[in-house]
Amino acid sequence: MAVQEFRLPDVGEGLLEAEILRWHIAPGDEVRLNMIVVEIETVKSVVELPSPFVGTVVEILAREGETSQVGSVLFTISSDGPSSSANQVAPSIAAVNSGAQVSFEMVDDSIPSILVGYGPTLASEGRRKRRQVTGRGGPEVELADPVHTTTRVPQPTTVARAKPPVRKLARDLGIDLNAVIGSGAEGTVTRAEVHAHFLAATSGQNVARAVPSVLDAIDDVRIPVRGVRKATARAVVASAFTAPHVTEFLTVDVTATMDLVTRLRQDPQFAGTKVTPLLIVARAVLVAVQKYPQINAFWDEKNYEIVQKAAVNLGIAAATPRGLIVPNIKGADRLSLSELAQMLAHLTAVARDGKTPPEAMVGGTFTITNVGVFGVDAATPILNPGEAAILCFGAVRQRPWVHEGEVVPRWTTQLSLSFDHRIVDGELGSHVLATIGSVLFDPFWWLATA
Repeated sequence: MAVQEFRLPDVGEGLLEAEILRWHIAPGDEVRLNMIVVEIETVKSVVELPSPFVGTVVEILAREGETSQVGSVLFTISSDGPSSSANQVAPSIAAVNSGAQVSFEMVDDSIPSILVGYGPTLASEGRRKRRQVTGRGGPEVELADPVHTTTRVPQPTTVARAKPPVRKLARDLGIDLNAVIGSGAEGTVTRAEVHAHFLAATSGQNVARAVPSVLDAIDDVRIPVRGVRKATARAVVASAFTAPHVTEFLTVDVTATMDLVTRLRQDPQFAGTKVTPLLIVARAVLVAVQKYPQINAFWDEKNYEIVQKAAVNLGIAAATPRGLIVPNIKGADRLSLSELAQMLAHLTAVARDGKTPPEAMVGGTFTITNVGVFGVDAATPILNPGEAAILCFGAVRQRPWVHEGEVVPRWTTQLSLSFDHRIVDGELGSHVLATIGSVLFDPFWWLATA
């Protein structure tokens, strides 16, 4: 019997660590080729990792909620006989990121059982002490394997969903989370429900002494900062204290833009695609960049140069349960309006599901952040590192407005443009912001002549 090690891969962009989100296996489980065994969260995306091995899980060495270094062993698996060498296979990184069917290649027996391109890093020697995860029992069921004979494997029982701080609170209070009914998303157990369960369990058992300890636990909440939130914190600090920020504001009458959105929603060319004012804002940005390409640049500190990018990779800031991410649309300046609408809809849906691939998170050249969806009028956004400018799109509201000599209700919004003053001076920034405003004021003319 050969025991193989499954190591944490670098799923792209030279990442050094990832958080274990959810295990799909437990000690004693039978694992099939390509079977999803674990979900991890990097600073850029959530990735499902398939198994390159066939066999029985021996030991799991990383708990859910823990952060592991690239190259560290996540679990071990045993395989019977010499056929185990056939299980030393490696998935395509691109396939893992995209969620597509993973392709595998044979590798030599003498090579350590790690995925292609993966391997221990110097930092892996200092990772936290391994702790074995307790197996999940349950009745056995028969699963048909298309390659191997029918195998009896343990059917895992339901495990309560809860965030790491809630799990810790439950452990401290001696509460079994599986006994608590969760009311959060997908049955997630909340702190309040743990407290309520504790009080119910201790009623009649010196509750007066138990209540103060529970209240003490409520006062302070420690939230681990990992994954996307950790990367965002580091990025905004680096950006704020590296690039000299300047922000300009412009209030615009966008009644014509709202009329255009209504017409596009009725256009068969846009059938099945969600059309929002953000689409017209995105097109307005692309028109402005085409007219003033100097805004589509970054500061090369090493060579002390301004590098003007040839293509516009348009980033859209998206708020997700994992934190703020900024995926970008590659070559957005080469897309038609309908193609841009489709890409925006796809980007939003993928980000909401937490499946944004790492390659979509790098290489951006200009970013739009939409605070209007939260009912906020304006903001002074911090630059996405490596970019010269970011546009903030505020809430669209009906306000009294002077139009053709009369005060009438018009749809208006406020735009704010933050830019790196090393690259963009006040004149260029003002021209870009004014152009975006002009497109939103009269999109029919600008889009017809663009």
